[in-house]
Amino acid sequence: MDEAVPMPDLEVFSFHETISQQGALISEKLNMLRVQHYPPDAMKGLRSFSLAEVAYFLGVTQSNVKKLHLDGKGPTPTTSQSGRRTYTAAQMLELRHYLDRHGRSDVKRYVPHRRPGEALQVVSVVNFKGGSGKTTTAAHLAQHLALTGHRVLAIDLDPQASLTALHGIQPELDRNPSLYDAIRYDDRQRPIAEVIRPTNFPGLDIVPANLELQEYEYDTPLAASTSQADGKLFFTRITNALKQVDADYDVVVIDCPPQLGYLTLTALTASTSAVITIHPQMLDVLSMSQFLQMLGGILESIAGAGAKVGLRWFRYLVTRYEPTDGPQAQMVGFMQALFPKQVLTNQMVKSTAISDAGITNQTLYEVDRGQMIRSTYDRALEALNAVNEEITSLVHQAWGRRV
Repeated sequence: MDEAVPMPDLEVFSFHETISQQGALISEKLNMLRVQHYPPDAMKGLRSFSLAEVAYFLGVTQSNVKKLHLDGKGPTPTTSQSGRRTYTAAQMLELRHYLDRHGRSDVKRYVPHRRPGEALQVVSVVNFKGGSGKTTTAAHLAQHLALTGHRVLAIDLDPQASLTALHGIQPELDRNPSLYDAIRYDDRQRPIAEVIRPTNFPGLDIVPANLELQEYEYDTPLAASTSQADGKLFFTRITNALKQVDADYDVVVIDCPPQLGYLTLTALTASTSAVITIHPQMLDVLSMSQFLQMLGGILESIAGAGAKVGLRWFRYLVTRYEPTDGPQAQMVGFMQALFPKQVLTNQMVKSTAISDAGITNQTLYEVDRGQMIRSTYDRALEALNAVNEEITSLVHQAWGRRV
């Protein structure tokens, strides 16, 4: 008969106390790291842009930008001893307005702001599953739109607040409000203008996120069950909040949470378009198919209560794509064959450049090219720009502009 083996003494602990303590410790250490990079109360900085980058974002040739400087027109760039010219993002915006005033208006408009009769465009970036590149897509899209002259509001609707952190705001330390403050149901509701913060990109503001956003998921069914009119019409709350700042922006980019809850439904009802991110692997595409079926069913149900999802367009964006991976290439071909009009032509490739930039809490538009292997950086940036150009052209088409 086998002898009973004595069990080692297990450490007795309180789960909720332990995770609270560990969460506080992580927050404290992150704050120490942040203070090393960003002094207290300082805004996150932004590097200068090369002549080639300025020419790209303005949509002109490098020789055109150089000639303006030599003729003493527009802002004065910083010139290195080797003659290399760089412009700050603010100078690039100033140069854009100069070109718009003095360029040939019959050829091109350099400031792409909304014109009379053009509606605010609200682009929601969604996926039911985390890890699909949703926040990376939203961050780079918002920044690209700002760098190309649009007035942009980014809304972080994910309680995990990754988009917020990418813009130098640490929710649990900065005590910033979130969109929850503008869409809550009680008398503590605030105008959305009071929760908007500037970013390090001229022309780009952000509504940060925090864990309190999750309260909306609990408040909404409670408000609806108590016959509160606002609760039954929950899907109008972001729409109504955005009406307050409609004249201030051209495009709103919403980073939705990776779940199909009231926040996502409220965002989609406020949206004029949607980008659905896809990681091209079988399990991820299966998960997305379930998400789409569930979303369709829920939207149909709330349509009876007056919810209208009037999207001008939606597109699938393939993210974290490895072109040399046979099964991934096959899955992309599968999606393109099924939905040739809805799958974006360009894919966001998987790149160590994006993940390396993320380590320092930066996007590809923020990190300096010299800090990376240039060929890796250039490949990632080329793919990223191509995706963002394609989405921007869809925004302009929704305004009725020729592309």
